[in-house]
Amino acid sequence: MHYTAEYRDKLCTPEQAVQVVKNGDWVDYTTSLGKPVLLDRALAKRRDELTDVKIRGNLLSGPIEVAECDPTQEHFTYHSWHCSSYERKLCDRGLCYFIPMVFHHNSAYYKHFLTVNVAMVSVTPMDKHGYFNLSTATGVAAQILRTADIVILEINAHLPKLYGGYDECIHISEVDYIVEGEHDPLPEVPFIAPTVTDEQIAANIIPYLRDGMTLQLGIGSLPHAVGNLIAQSDLRDFGMHTELCSDAYLQLYKAGKLTNTYKTINRGKGVLGVAIGSHEMYEWIDENPGIAAYPLSYVNDPEVIGRIDNMLSINSCLEIDLYGQVSSESSGIRQISGTGGQLDFLTGASTSRGGKAFICMSSTYQDKHGVRHSRIVPRFGGDIITSPRSQVYYVATEYGVVNLLGKSTWERAEVIISLAHPDFREALCAAAEAQHIWRRSNRR
Repeated sequence: MHYTAEYRDKLCTPEQAVQVVKNGDWVDYTTSLGKPVLLDRALAKRRDELTDVKIRGNLLSGPIEVAECDPTQEHFTYHSWHCSSYERKLCDRGLCYFIPMVFHHNSAYYKHFLTVNVAMVSVTPMDKHGYFNLSTATGVAAQILRTADIVILEINAHLPKLYGGYDECIHISEVDYIVEGEHDPLPEVPFIAPTVTDEQIAANIIPYLRDGMTLQLGIGSLPHAVGNLIAQSDLRDFGMHTELCSDAYLQLYKAGKLTNTYKTINRGKGVLGVAIGSHEMYEWIDENPGIAAYPLSYVNDPEVIGRIDNMLSINSCLEIDLYGQVSSESSGIRQISGTGGQLDFLTGASTSRGGKAFICMSSTYQDKHGVRHSRIVPRFGGDIITSPRSQVYYVATEYGVVNLLGKSTWERAEVIISLAHPDFREALCAAAEAQHIWRRSNRR
């Protein structure tokens, strides 16, 4: 069949398309490169005509015009499931509100609980069969579009086309409006060079790795450090099963280490939900038969992850307390990122045959005044708990790696303190005693 006539009938300008948004509507921008840049700009121009329009998105780069144009939030209010560095700054300014969520529940939230009056997403150009590829928004977009009363697609020819397991495309018959226009090159997440501390932490983790493991790596300098060491090592035949694909995986692929040969499910395929990185990485995943995009309801499902033998999950955190509770998304009351898939992969990797899950951090940090603080604290007093103590597995700093599974409170306190910077250990021991989680015979 030819879909040219249907495409032409649904084609309109961004300004025409956003006329469907009404007062009080919920509008969804999906995620990452799926951000509808032209539609966002056009909707912001309607500011004075609209009141109480709520927008959802996550991991979006700036600017988000609807948030920037209305500091009073009388007209537009923006929300994020997981903050990018830009969205974090919006939160700091009171222009973004975080929505807590464990990522494998994303589709279920939209299917059962949420209203979407208008969904807007950037997609690749239509193929000859009438399909538009959801690209790096595949992890979340399909169920949002199914839930929406009105679906608007924004064509962006720069987007990589991803082959998928399912829900990576939408057919023109399911679309209400289509807009076209010029787009800037895709935003990149700059490479963050690993620090010396990152490299020390990565070196502590490497002995736990073996050939044929399947990797989930978070984003940032530490995953790149792990990728560097794997690339330089004699280890081989790694697989990829990750909520977020970054340049760390490209680095492994270029070194010949990423083959997906021994995966027990999706053999031969590197599985991802979302991708953010360099233009070189976008080129790598574009129409690559060795890459498969799936919704996060599959990628992050702990049951699915648990079916992958030798699953290795490596994520970072901001702080951990002596009970083993982990804070990865806030600094005090300041929202930094989000829950994301950390808990999903902690749960799944710990049930995988031969699997391991690591939470990693430097032992200290410096504040803006140059004062050094310990990332290991006696107990939390306001920070958001991302991962409960009952599900934290391995913890790593530059001082070593410990396994918390099955350990009592005093055992946890002892091994967690062993990961702290030496300057803070005595104070942490005293705190553990005061909290009644320290034996007199514990090592100091």
